[in-house]
Amino acid sequence: MNAPFQAILIANRGEIAIRIARACADLDIRSVAVFAEDDGASLHTRKADLAVPLRGRGVPAYLDMDQLIEVARAQGCDAIHPGYGFLSENADFAKRCQAAGIVFIGPDPSVLELFGDKAAARALAERCGVPLVAGINQAVSLEQAQAFCAEHGAVMLKALAGGGGRGMRAVFEPAELAEAFARCQSEAQAAFGNGALYVEQLVRQARHIEVQVLGDGSTVSHLWERDCSLQRRNQKLVEIAPSPDLDAKVRAAIIDCALQLADAVNYRGIGTFEFLLDESQPGKFYFMEANPRVQVEHTVTEQVTGVDLLQTQIQLIAGASLDQLGLRQPPAVQGCAVQLRINLETLHADGSTRPAVGTLSAFDPPSGPGLRVDGYGYAGYPVSPSYDSLLAKLIATAPDYPAALRRAYRALCEFRLDGVASNLHLLQNLLRLPEVQGNRVSTRFVESRLAELLAAQPAAHAHHHFAA
Repeated sequence: MNAPFQAILIANRGEIAIRIARACADLDIRSVAVFAEDDGASLHTRKADLAVPLRGRGVPAYLDMDQLIEVARAQGCDAIHPGYGFLSENADFAKRCQAAGIVFIGPDPSVLELFGDKAAARALAERCGVPLVAGINQAVSLEQAQAFCAEHGAVMLKALAGGGGRGMRAVFEPAELAEAFARCQSEAQAAFGNGALYVEQLVRQARHIEVQVLGDGSTVSHLWERDCSLQRRNQKLVEIAPSPDLDAKVRAAIIDCALQLADAVNYRGIGTFEFLLDESQPGKFYFMEANPRVQVEHTVTEQVTGVDLLQTQIQLIAGASLDQLGLRQPPAVQGCAVQLRINLETLHADGSTRPAVGTLSAFDPPSGPGLRVDGYGYAGYPVSPSYDSLLAKLIATAPDYPAALRRAYRALCEFRLDGVASNLHLLQNLLRLPEVQGNRVSTRFVESRLAELLAAQPAAHAHHHFAA
């Protein structure tokens, strides 16, 4: 098959920019990276075919739509890949790319608008008969949220234009609502330029299950599911494919709902449909949101299906059909994969974090059979607190879940990362817990054990401290 594009501008940074550049190289597409004035040391600048400086510093430089399109045109790029975060779900940017004659590697702007508005996504689920947790499908005032809380008890506040765990708060007591509402509003305004919130009833004991969907504009398919229940403050820490011990009928029902939603919008590209599985009511699940882009945790799906999701995304957007790619039916799952997010941050027992600063004096990731590390660290890298704290993703693949956890734990013990604070110690301690080894966890599990996880001493060697 000929290269689907001549050149792709990568409108992102760090590990995902490197991942996109590698997919471009495999497809014989020229890659063009960009970097902000304070981000020239980021490794992605050395992994693309060309790196072009942007005017401006920090996140705003990567959000400058006009400048990105200007660079793409100047460098002869016929497509822009937004990665995740930044402009990846921005319908306005997708429209501007179209107007400039550049392909946006994502779904149509109308699909981005629909799934970017969480209330509109809930309304679509309602029309499709997909189960939803009780909620208000529109922006709410504090007074409306208080009335809903009085009727339903504990609630979840969410940014209407949100994603990535930002602008979200669980509220257990009515007295906490006003402060939580104000905090969510300011977080949402800062992260998405839109402070509107909506409210849902809180599912107290839930697992987080997401389905990887593929579409060519007329047909949809899937690559099974991932379990993302191990989170801290709605930010995922560990992701698993497939979900251990998920009932086969429940899996089939969740996947069917994801495909219904994707089919209803003639989905093109790759996307993820997220669900909450209610642990207090066996078999009961609810649609949560759709992410019309590549996910941070796409790696575990790649490991167990053998499908390169970034190449597939580029080919689908370029017009390939699922039949041409051999993906009309999902391939069988082989083994189990676990991803751990390595973040550079200082953690506190109250659950708060502070971005790490300093220079990496050592970055020596583990290797060997069944291990993959997607990252952008190197000895001498000056860490900037202006960007997301994710430095690397450690992925362990093995024949089953216990073996994948053992391999992941051993790899964490081998991972040498010096000079800057990280969450390696937290992840080591997390994998040693019997509840994690037995997959008896919910989305609130990490928070309930955080003080213990931070206090425990990390093991010096893998072989004597892991019971699984």
